Order: sequence, then C-alpha cells, then structure tokens
Amino acid sequence: MRPAPTILHLDMDAFFAAAEQAAKPSLRGKPVVVGGLGPRGVVATASYEARRFGVHSAMPMAQARRLCPNAAYLVPRFSLYRSVSDQVMELLGALSPLVEPLSLDEAFVDLEAGGTAHDSRSAREAGERLRRDILRTTGLTGSVGLAGSKMLAKIASEQAKPDGLVLIEPGTERELLGPMPVRTLPGVGPATGEHLRRAGMTTVADLAEAGEDELVRLLGRAHGGAIFRMAIGHDDRPVVAERDAKSVSVEDTFDVDLHDRVRIRMEVERLADRCVRRLRASGHSGRTIVLKVRRFDFSTLTRSETLRGPTDDAAVVREAAARLLEAVDTTGGVRLLGVGVSGLADYTQEDLFAQAAAGERQEGEETDPSREPVPGREQAQGRDTRPEAERRWSAGQDVRHGDYGAGWVQGSGLGRVTVRFEEPWSAVPGRVRTFAVDDPGLQPSDPLPLVRPPEDQSSWPASRPKSRSAADPEPEPGSADASPGGGEVVGLCGGEGRSRP
Repeated sequence: MRPAPTILHLDMDAFFAAAEQAAKPSLRGKPVVVGGLGPRGVVATASYEARRFGVHSAMPMAQARRLCPNAAYLVPRFSLYRSVSDQVMELLGALSPLVEPLSLDEAFVDLEAGGTAHDSRSAREAGERLRRDILRTTGLTGSVGLAGSKMLAKIASEQAKPDGLVLIEPGTERELLGPMPVRTLPGVGPATGEHLRRAGMTTVADLAEAGEDELVRLLGRAHGGAIFRMAIGHDDRPVVAERDAKSVSVEDTFDVDLHDRVRIRMEVERLADRCVRRLRASGHSGRTIVLKVRRFDFSTLTRSETLRGPTDDAAVVREAAARLLEAVDTTGGVRLLGVGVSGLADYTQEDLFAQAAAGERQEGEETDPSREPVPGREQAQGRDTRPEAERRWSAGQDVRHGDYGAGWVQGSGLGRVTVRFEEPWSAVPGRVRTFAVDDPGLQPSDPLPLVRPPEDQSSWPASRPKSRSAADPEPEPGSADASPGGGEVVGLCGGEGRSRP
C-alpha cells in the first residue's frame, strides 16, 4: 500500500455504446445495444439508457430484445473502438511511462512513476485533467478511481461511474471495504463466493474477521492468503507496463448448428487463417495449436497439438487444426468453433516436415484435374465470390453514397437497405433513405472520427449529404429516394425498412 493515492484506474463509460452514440447523433439519449445480432448473439455493451431496462453485458441478445425492444441494436465496429482507444492510451502515456492496459477501454496508471502526482491534491488534479482531455479528444467520458493500490483504484472507478472521479484516502480502506460484498475483491468469482457464503461470510468485513488461517483452510494457502490480504486492504501488485500475451485465438458461434462435416472443416480452416493473421499482427509465433468445439448440447471439447517448433505459417496451423478435428465427434451438430495458438515466441523455427507435407498436398490439389472444387472454399479463404445482389449490410455499419455522403445502416431486409446519412458532428439527426442492396452508389466505408477534425485537415463538407433544392426534380415513384406514401423510412432496430406516413 502506498501512502498517497497515486495509482489511477480509468474505465471508459459504456465504451462501445457511447462511441456509437457519439458517431450517430440520432441515437444520442436513446437506448443502444452493441453485440452479436444473430439468434445466439451476446450483448457486448449497453448504453446507460438501455441499462434502465435491465440490459447488461454478456446477456443473450434475444433476452435483451425482449427487455428493450425499441433499442438500436448494432454490430461492433472494432476499428473505430481501437482508434479511440489509441487516443485514450496516448493521453495516459503522457501521464506516466507505467500504463497497464486491461482492455480497449480500461487501464491502470502509476502517477508517481511519471512524476505527475505525489499526494492527494496533485493526484486529483491529474485525474480531473485526464477526464477533460479525454472528453476534448474523443468526445467520450471516462470514470477515474485514485487510491494507493490497484484493487482500491478499480473499486473507486466503479463508484465514480458514470463520468466521475472518486479518490480513496490511504488509511480509510478497512472502513470502505467492510460492508462491501465478498465478490468485490479480485479473485472471488461465483464459485468462491458461494463457498464463502456457505461458511457464513458475505461481506469483506466477515473475511477480515475470520482471519487468514480460516480462509486458508477454506480456500487453500495461496488463494486464501491473497483474499485475506485484500480483505484488510493490502494489495502490493505493481502497475506493469508490458504484459506478455499467453495465446492468440479466434472463435465463432453459429446461428444454426453445423452438421455437415465438410462445412465444419471449412470453418476450422477459415478460423485458422484468421488466427494466424492475428498472430502475425502481434509479432508472435506459437508451438501449440488448440481446437475448441462446443457441441449442440453445450458440452465443450478442447484438443491441442504441440509442434516441433514455433510457427506462424497458415498452412501448418490449418493442417494441425484439421487433424485435431478428425478426433472430435461432431454428431448432433456444432454451435461454436475456435482455433488458438499458445506457447508463443517472438521467432519462428518452422516444422519443416509439416510445411513440406502441406506444400505437397496443396500442389496435388492444384494439379489434380479430377478434384472437384469444394463449394464455399473461396469464402473460407477470405475471397467474397457472392454476386453483388447478395451483399449483406449489418445494422450500424459505416457506408458512403456517391450522392449523399457518409452514413450508417439502420436495417436491411427483403432486398432493401435503410441508411441514415449523418456525421458525428451533425447538429441534427440526418435524413433516412432506402436503397436496393445492390445499389452501386452505396459502398462500405471507414468510420469517421468522433470529433470533427480541423477544417484544413478535413474534407467533410464534400461528404455532407446533399439537400434537395427547389430546382431539383422530385424523385420518381419507386426510386430509392421515394418511400411508399411519401413518408420517411425508418428502421432503428436492424430490421427491414418500413414507411411512416
């Protein structure tokens, strides 16, 4: 424990949902839910407006829709979130060289190591300055906790939500922690919490009163000792700037259980390719290939194979994952597949035998005239061969139209896609228009920044939606600009566009 509250914990407020509201003026002040939109999707983040209806992270999307049917349900836009996260982490880096990111929207900062703070007053000033800088740079809010330890700083930021700052003065830890539930402490999950409840311990004060010996008897020496020290406010964990990744993995949950063995193998190969791309982007290679299969009955199987040396070769990872799949019984269907690589290294020592075998198989496939192409293999290898008319538009997706500029998809269905044309800095909600899904003028786009760039660095007026002047002709009936009955097309919840008189 430090004598001054110089450890800062930042947690951005409802990060994904807040970023969507900042990017889409028409959604500000309205319930927004971000996550997987399929039948088996899960909520990633809910705005505070949606939380009033009981929607929360990790909730099945179907349940969220029942609780809050009028919310805007959007797919995640990780490129935008990463961009904003980079801006926030840059601001944290200006405070101290010791910044420990926990996720895109959360991090610890050692203010003392950066010379930014040495007592309560200077720590509070640094925290308030950080909140102002984040709002000015990103347009979003974050909650700040300040304390003498990481555990207490995180508790403080939770108490500060939303958009606040809480400082815990050293010496007040026991008084603060005492009435809190045991689940407040790091390392106390549902199973440990239930075990402690059966022993009659429901608050942190109960743990401190029970003593270290009793907790060691219940939970084991390492776990029980650590819980007791935290219960009395002792947490000496340092802020660590760099944490080595232990594994890289990707997984997909399917809307409908997969039964066809060929399709399952194709999905495994596709996941292996994605995993290798992520592995290379992180600058690593790995020795152990891991396959995860969740079957129709929710039973989850994990299989692994360790290579002779670390690799970042996609063919080697694909072949290893396929071998692991051969040993898994998929009878009855598969609802989730995942491929991972662990045993990471920052160099490669390729398994030459595996590479040679993979190369021979690939050469044989290319030269064998009797080999029939497998339907869908192009998609599995990342090449979209669908005709233009089959383009899919997801709710929340960024788009750009040649005539109307930047916008986002409100919904699609029955061969039509509904788009609202607005920019993050638009003063009022933008116009809504409906197009055919294969309209050549409508194209996917990169996200716009949440804060309007300076005029000399932005071409935003050129991308502003065009307004119709008196000289412009009225749209022909049935055209993309016309809606039945002359009404405005709406589609907030990701469904098909519909007209409102």
